[in-house]
Amino acid sequence: MPNVYTFKDFEGSSHRILLELVRKHAPRGGSLLDLGAAGGELGSALREQFTRTVGFEYNADCLVDLRGRFDSVVVADLERVKRLPPNVDAIVLADVLEHLRNPAAALRLVREALASDGHAFISVPNIANITTRLGLLFGIFEYRERGILDATHLRFYTLRTIRREVERAGFRILEVRGSSIPIRLILGRFTPEPLLRAMERVLSWVTRLWRSMFAYQIILVAKKA
Repeated sequence: MPNVYTFKDFEGSSHRILLELVRKHAPRGGSLLDLGAAGGELGSALREQFTRTVGFEYNADCLVDLRGRFDSVVVADLERVKRLPPNVDAIVLADVLEHLRNPAAALRLVREALASDGHAFISVPNIANITTRLGLLFGIFEYRERGILDATHLRFYTLRTIRREVERAGFRILEVRGSSIPIRLILGRFTPEPLLRAMERVLSWVTRLWRSMFAYQIILVAKKA
């Protein structure tokens, strides 16, 4: 499950929302486990909040970058792991579940690894996003190198199905957020920055109003049920 996504820190992005939610819900001085750490930017941004941070990544090519951004780094296939470090305060699964053959098993591992008052932070693409719906309306369903229809995705989630998957794994969902369509990645080279920021603010507002339709990614905060 190689992660080819770059870190996105702009208004309405999933990474900015994840940072906000981890800082809001996770206690200072605890431990962080980032499953699917990619280049380690998320872990690096949160490192001061935690006493110990562990980055977990499938792609061995990321090892050099990760070593400087986490206290410990593990390179392994999550679907072959039998047990995660115990009593973790915060576990991040950002853009991971959709790459797995058995995401339910991964969620059970996360639940077992969490401390009694620990939090899981989960993000997945929303297959019911308006862009995919419009494509289907015109008979278009083309896999791509990244995004909702990334060719490496094995699972597709809507707001309803990811909530059900997480709850069935023994979690109680505390908060649900939606990232907006990343127009900066689409129009950024051709659009003046003030206009781009205004468009991002509008999209963030629309996404909050109708997450199931406009959320590009769904972000959940959960605890053990």
